[in-house]
Amino acid sequence: MFTSIKEIEIRYAETDQMGVVYHANYVVWLELGRSQLITDLGYSFIEVEEKGYVSPVMNVNINYKAALRYGEPAFVKTWVKSQDKLRTVYAYEVLHEDGTVAATATTEHIIVKKENFRPVSFKKINEEWFNKYIEIAEQQA
Repeated sequence: MFTSIKEIEIRYAETDQMGVVYHANYVVWLELGRSQLITDLGYSFIEVEEKGYVSPVMNVNINYKAALRYGEPAFVKTWVKSQDKLRTVYAYEVLHEDGTVAATATTEHIIVKKENFRPVSFKKINEEWFNKYIEIAEQQA
């Protein structure tokens, strides 16, 4: 299983009155992890968007385990959990520097035409990238 790691510098503005990272910031970090995975594999979503497609998030699920605080580094570990004809599910672990899991998460995405938001098969957009996701997915189709 191919994984990617993205280091996150926790900024003061990302914390709440209790001094811990505000829960909504994790969603932004998941996107950073997902982008890092795509880059590490040698692809770019800009190319997909230039062809007239976007990849909306259909579902986000986050389970918070251990608080992260300002001044600590965080690490987002990302991998492809599953890939089928239309849906990509990414999985994540947000980690403390010592490897303690701060949160686990999944996001589900589809590819749609930008003009009408109709779903399109990922394989039709970029067969090489689709096949790479099938190859590295945690759960084989």
